[in-house]
Amino acid sequence: MLSATKELTALTGRPFTPDGHLVGSIGEVLVARAYGLTLTPPSTKGCDAVLGDLRVEIKATFGNRVAFRRHDSAAISHRCLVVKLRGGVQFDEIYNGPMSMLTAEIENRSLPSNGQLQLSLAKLTKLNSTVAIAERLVRHDANVLSREKP
Repeated sequence: MLSATKELTALTGRPFTPDGHLVGSIGEVLVARAYGLTLTPPSTKGCDAVLGDLRVEIKATFGNRVAFRRHDSAAISHRCLVVKLRGGVQFDEIYNGPMSMLTAEIENRSLPSNGQLQLSLAKLTKLNSTVAIAERLVRHDANVLSREKP
């Protein structure tokens, strides 16, 4: 596993360390390739990728919820993509829309000790159903992981 994560880090420039970055980095790379996004440097506050002037936060999980941190207004992304990984290079799009809809959901919640506010995939699916088509990012490529850049 360590050998594979080292190769993935070299291939993509994302930290694939098995200490918590692994799922997030897998999701960021898969989503960026699928939607034609440019990844920002790792640990860029509140932003994982860009598409032109749009800042995009990417959340990936194998579970039933994702966690968000509060950021000051200058660090909040314009859009958010939340995906559920299915293994291999497949994922299901759970939420694709404005980050403002998600910040409105969590802004009045008490901040837990770990600083992460969670939203269930069920809640995100419901919110996603209200997002206008014009506010969604367009997926370009279903076969997203290869050694060649799109």
